[in-house]
Order: sequence, then C-alpha cells, then structure tokens
Amino acid sequence: MSFLKRIKGPLTLWLIFETIAVSLWLSLDNVFYLLNFSYIGTCLAVGIGLFDAHCKYARHAVQLAVGLYILVYLGVICRENMQIEGFWYYLFLGVFEAATIHYAVAKIFGPFIFGRGWCGYACWTAMVLDFLPFKTPAGPRKKSIEWIRYVVFAFSLIYVGALFLLRAADLERIMFLSFLVGNALYYAAGIALAYVFKDNRAFCKYVCPITVFMKPASYYSLIRVKNDPDKCISCGKCVRVCPMNVDVRNNARSRENGTDCILCMRCIEECPAKVLKI
Repeated sequence: MSFLKRIKGPLTLWLIFETIAVSLWLSLDNVFYLLNFSYIGTCLAVGIGLFDAHCKYARHAVQLAVGLYILVYLGVICRENMQIEGFWYYLFLGVFEAATIHYAVAKIFGPFIFGRGWCGYACWTAMVLDFLPFKTPAGPRKKSIEWIRYVVFAFSLIYVGALFLLRAADLERIMFLSFLVGNALYYAAGIALAYVFKDNRAFCKYVCPITVFMKPASYYSLIRVKNDPDKCISCGKCVRVCPMNVDVRNNARSRENGTDCILCMRCIEECPAKVLKI
C-alpha cells in the first residue's frame, strides 16, 4: 500500500477536526477551541494511523489520551460538566460553549460522519470498561432491558430542569459535584454490569443515555464497516467477537445493532478471510 493511501483516512479525519477547530476559534474568538479540537483530532488521526500499522494497543492509547484529557483536564481541573447534565445546563442557559459544543460535535452531528466512533475512541467511561476481561460478549443482547437508557436520559433532563425551576443557588458548583458523582456512579454501574453479563460494553448497551442522541444519526454514518459478500466465507466470527453485537456481514443500514458500531475494528482484525473494511 502506498504512503498516500495509508495516510488518507487519518489525514481526512484530522482535516475534519481541524476545520471544526479553526471555525470555532474564529467564530467564538476563543483560541481554546482551536487547541481543544486540534488536540483531539490529532490524537484520533495518530491512533487510526497506528492501527493501520497494526499497533495492538492503538485504540486504547487514543482512549486514554482523549478520555483523560476530557475527564481530568476539562472536567476536574476546569470544572466543566461534560456529562449529559452539563449539556442540559448550558442548553437551558442558552450558551453555546463547553458541553453544548462537545455534544454537537461528538454526539449529535458527528455521528453522521463517524457513527458511534466517539464511544470507541474517546469516551472516558468506556476507556476504563474496555480494560476489563470480558472483551467478547458472553451472549446475545438483552433487548428487554434496553429501555433503561431512556429512563436515565429522562432523569438527567428532569434533574437539571428541576434545578432551574427551583432556582437552585450556586448552579455551577452543583454541576461540578454532579459531574464527580455522576462519573463515580457510571464507573460503578459499568463495572458491575460487565461482571454480571460478562460483557465489557453492557453499560453502553443498556444504561448510557448518550446513545439516545447518537443512534439516529449513526444510522446514516458515512464511515461504516462493510463486507465483501462475494468473498465472505460466512464463518460468523465477526459477529461473535463484536463487543456491540453488530452483524457486520450485512451491509444494509438496517443490519442488526447497526447503529451501535463503535469502529473498534475487532471484526476486521479477526476476519479469517480479510473481507471486511471501512
């Protein structure tokens, strides 16, 4: 493969994020957004490049680089609530910054391009869960409990709405504490569910409220794993190793769990016939 072909994907991704970075910097007159999105875009581009070079832990390295930056620097040091509560908070304030920009780029409009790639490369909750021992799900999806994510989604909206209606004092402090407590609860629930279902991504499938935003746009994602049906040997290994139970053998957008693909590339790595590609 030529050098240009090898860097085409990473370079395209980097240019997308750099365009976002420059646009926000100029429109909001805040250099932070230039540095923020340039950093994230560079991490993602380098990670994809390392994956293409068959570096085993490339994706985990990106998760740590981006996830810890958002969790520790933006969340703890800068005291920005980057959870869904922070999104509702800034939305109710009518302010287009911090969590509202983060959600617009990564979780509302971004999935039209990269689906749920955020979940595979940047989520600070999954960053920890992916190091647990149950990388391959022990069984099929539990469709009967997927409604839990909608309850959590509604609770987050009602919680922040109630704070505004009750005119709670020191909302910024409450949002920061909510970020700390919310993350602790997410980690506790995520780890517990992983061991209960023997599935690292059980939290992502059944509880995470962010998927309510991401799934509709992910249906139309430009970046998708595709199968060559003429060369596929129908062994089913791609489906068995997929952490999100996506049936990548089917190229239709309506394929089973198709909006849940996190672009982790395990199916591509494990396919014995090498017929899967982005």
